[in-house]
Amino acid sequence: MNPILEHMTGLHTLTDDVIAMDLLMNAKSGVRNYAMAVTECATPEIRDILMKQLGEAINSHEKITDYMMQRGLYHPYHIPEQIQLDLKNIQTATNIPS
Repeated sequence: MNPILEHMTGLHTLTDDVIAMDLLMNAKSGVRNYAMAVTECATPEIRDILMKQLGEAINSHEKITDYMMQRGLYHPYHIPEQIQLDLKNIQTATNIPS
C-alpha cells in the first residue's frame, strides 16, 4: 500500500502489529508441533534432533515475545491492556476499506 495512504488510514502501525503477531502465532505453533513430535519419536537420534529444534523454537518465541512487549504490541501479563489492544486492532481492521 502507498505509504501516504497507510498513514492516513492508520495502517502503518497495524502492519507491524499484524506481522509481529503472525510471527508470534507461528512460533507458538512451531513449539507445540515440535513438542508433539518429540513424544512420537521412534529413535533416540531423531528425538535428540527434535529436542534441539524445540529448544531453538522456544528461544525464537521468547525473542519475538520480548520484541513485541518492548514495543507495546503484546501484554501477556496485563490481560485488560491486551484486551483493549485487541479491540483497537479489531476496530482498525474492520475500518479498512475493501
